Amino acid sequence: MKINEKLLKKYSSTGPRYTSYPPATFFDTNFTNDDFKEKIIVSNNEFPQNISVYIHIPFCPQICHFCGCTTETGFTKPFLERYIDALIKEIDYVSKKIDSTRILTQVHWGGGTPNAISYKFIERVTNKLFDTFKFASNYEMAIECNPAHIEFRHIELLKKFGFNRISLGIQDFRLDVLEGINRKPSKHPIEDVVKKISDEGFTGTNIDLVYGLPYQTPKRFDKTVDRAIRLNTDRIVTFSYAHVPSILPRQKILEDIGFPSSSDKALMYENAYKKLVDAGYVSIGMDHYSKPDDDFAIALKNKQLHRNFQGYCTLETTGQVYAFGASSISQLDSAYIQNIKNASQYINSIEKNNLAVLRGYSVTKEQKIIREIINSIMCNYFVDINLISKKYNLTNSELYNSIQFKEDSLEDFISDKILDFDDNKITINESGRLFTRNIAMRFDPLIDQKIGTYSNTV
Repeated sequence: MKINEKLLKKYSSTGPRYTSYPPATFFDTNFTNDDFKEKIIVSNNEFPQNISVYIHIPFCPQICHFCGCTTETGFTKPFLERYIDALIKEIDYVSKKIDSTRILTQVHWGGGTPNAISYKFIERVTNKLFDTFKFASNYEMAIECNPAHIEFRHIELLKKFGFNRISLGIQDFRLDVLEGINRKPSKHPIEDVVKKISDEGFTGTNIDLVYGLPYQTPKRFDKTVDRAIRLNTDRIVTFSYAHVPSILPRQKILEDIGFPSSSDKALMYENAYKKLVDAGYVSIGMDHYSKPDDDFAIALKNKQLHRNFQGYCTLETTGQVYAFGASSISQLDSAYIQNIKNASQYINSIEKNNLAVLRGYSVTKEQKIIREIINSIMCNYFVDINLISKKYNLTNSELYNSIQFKEDSLEDFISDKILDFDDNKITINESGRLFTRNIAMRFDPLIDQKIGTYSNTV
């Protein structure tokens, strides 16, 4: 893939990442615990019927300057025990309102640094999930791990607890980059860690890299990607660093060091894409790569790839997301619900009220249509408007009117050979994949309201 510098400048703007639609900037603090209870019950008769669970552990021994996650440091063991008690109480309360015949297909642990807490707490929560929900035979249970805090015995314990996928947050192999972002390197050689995960029988390993960080250059990041390829994991992720210091003040520290230029950052993306594809990986969405026999690659080939706040997934296994823990976001068919972000306030609310809703959003029928279109753009580089219109019992004209979309709004992308628009089907060309957020924005009637601060789209 060769990036066109003129197009890079032309479409360089800020915009949502569209991990949800509407974006989280539209969530309303008037949404209450009672609203959440009502939406849980409604979700039992909505689709998908599968259940996905997200567990948020908002604690880190050391907080990285670049991080955009909700996390805290300086926690004590008694406080952490109270947090886990609250988490289990929340699971118990919410699960009683979920139809017990529904199947749980996915569990994802994020943070923070989930693998930095005591493993007895991880075991308590996983035991609660197995006791509470009906797991699918092919369930996926994944955990994000910082290799700075992982021991080989920890990998054995995670397998024993029921985990079958580990995501390693490497970010970069270079020590100067890690020191610049206040992150410790892997405690053990990463090659040995990946081998141990494979030897223990995990079905999958992800490694996460970030480009656009201080001290990175295209040549240096090339070496990082080369080493990642040699690890031979089934998935590799190359996230674009999002610099939004107005929202995350800790990121301002990085400005004293400086960042790669936008053209260098684009070159990192371009080079990584070429190296990974040449190595046999399939490009998934904007930033993921997987082996050809991986579920993601197969889903993309069949135009059945999906995504949520936790990342990419397949339409076959995805579920409505019921999220537990401070700051976690539930993604139901008709609503988004985010918990209180501060861990202490979250605990107090759960202990008192069983729930800890901070804000939420009720999704309209028109917004569900837009969400489906944007998801398909971001995941599959393809949208068949004819099928979506049929699903919602609308003509194409009625659908376009309902979401305030004008067919000529894609003309610049067409003339720039970024996409093709024929017979109400949108196909994004390989050269246009870098601009998927820009394309998605054309279907978003809320974008003109300019609510919230967003990172650069490219």
